[in-house]
Order: sequence, then structure tokens, then C-alpha cells
Amino acid sequence: MPDTGTRYKSQKGIEVVGYIFLTFLTISYFTGNIKDFALAIGLLTAGITITLQELILSIAGSIYIFFVNVYKPGDRIEINQIKGDVIDIDSIYTTMMEIGEWVSSDNYSGRIVKLSNAFVFRGPIYNYSRDFPFIWDEIDLPIRYGSDLELAKEIVIRVARENLSGYVTESISKWKHVVDKYYIEDAQVEPTLAITLTDNWIRFNLRYIVDYKKRRYVRHLLNELIGIEIQKTNDKVMLASATFEIVKIPALELEKEGSANNHG
Repeated sequence: MPDTGTRYKSQKGIEVVGYIFLTFLTISYFTGNIKDFALAIGLLTAGITITLQELILSIAGSIYIFFVNVYKPGDRIEINQIKGDVIDIDSIYTTMMEIGEWVSSDNYSGRIVKLSNAFVFRGPIYNYSRDFPFIWDEIDLPIRYGSDLELAKEIVIRVARENLSGYVTESISKWKHVVDKYYIEDAQVEPTLAITLTDNWIRFNLRYIVDYKKRRYVRHLLNELIGIEIQKTNDKVMLASATFEIVKIPALELEKEGSANNHG
């Protein structure tokens, strides 16, 4: 029994062939002579190009999407500044379940968007799924000055490696395929940490790789687990905040004027 993807492609292929066959029969009927088919096609094309330009581009876009495999149902894409999961592609429209807008991170908004297939010719298409179904993400941790930096680095890297090892292992083979297929340099898929000194705190920037559909969950998990481990250090490592703290106030001793005169 063919899988869902095969059935879907077969259905769309039959739909395109049906449109072509129907057009052929219609032109043949009105011309009355099959030999005039080429001439009729030329006249018809010239007549409808201007009035049906968007429709023609949409149909051409659907053919381009189908044969070049730009994206397919199930892929997460961003096109024409709209981000979502593709749930259907027909001869005119791509239908997406929208992500973002008024909701945070990579959550569904609940709106279903129909987008003309002509947009594949009008701008970039960002595909989160094809070839490499992983993305790099980052979190910043503000560490207070005076903390044990070596302990802080050990905590952050250890938590990241323990919880991301599965993604790292799976992404290695996928990334090798990308490097072999495209003209691109190799990249670091292991979690990495960069430290920057700022006026208020030491910024720990953790960069890691994650499944594109689990970015929000993994970000939450890392923040939660790192926070728990920092609390166990008994203030050897402390998170900073934007609140200004007065660390020390110089002690001021004021002597009474009379007392000063007596000593004089």
C-alpha cells in the first residue's frame, strides 16, 4: 500500500495532467481541426497572458514546486514573510498552518493561510525541513561578576551536552549530506559557549543545535535545568539582573563642631 506522500503526489500529478488534457480537448473542439492546435494555442496564450497573469504564474509555480521539490506537505517554511507548516499544495495555492504573529516562539496561531504559488518566483523561500531538519539556536545567561566562572562554564556545557546529545548525533550525518551536496563549509554541531564582558555582567552565550520543531521546548528545558544547577552552587555562581545594586556605602563619620574645637 503506497504511503501518504506517494498518494498525495499521484493525486496532484493526475490533477495537472487532467487540466492539460481538458485544455487540449477544449481548443480542439472550438477550432474544429486538430491541425490548428498550435496556432490556437499561440492566439489563446497571447489573449490571456495579460488578464490571467497571476493565475498562469500560480499554475507554473505549482509545477515548479512539484518537480523541483521546493517544499512539500509537512515542511515548515517561511515565504512572503509568512511562516508555517505546509498542509496542502494544489494547482493554485499553497495552504499553511500559520506560526507566530501574536503568539510567541514557534507556536501555531490557529489561522490557515492560502498563499498563491506564484510567490515561489518572487522572493526567497526559507525551508526548515529540507535536507537538514535542524536549526541552531542561542540563549544568553547573565552571570554576576564575582561568580566562579569555571564552575559556571562547567554547568552550562554539561547541561547542554546531557540534553542535546541525541540531536547532535542525529545531525552529524544530516550535516555531512548537506556539505556533500552544497558548496558549504563544515560547521560545529556540538554545543559551544562564548563569554563576553559587559558593563553590568558577564554574558554567557550558549549556541546549540536542535530539531526545528522542538526549539521552544528545548530552550525552556535548558533555562530550567541550568537555573536549578546554579541554585545548587550556594551562591558560588549567581545570575545577574538589570537591577542596580549598591555594593558598599563608604562609612562617614561626622564630628560635632564643638567636639572638634575642644580637641583644637
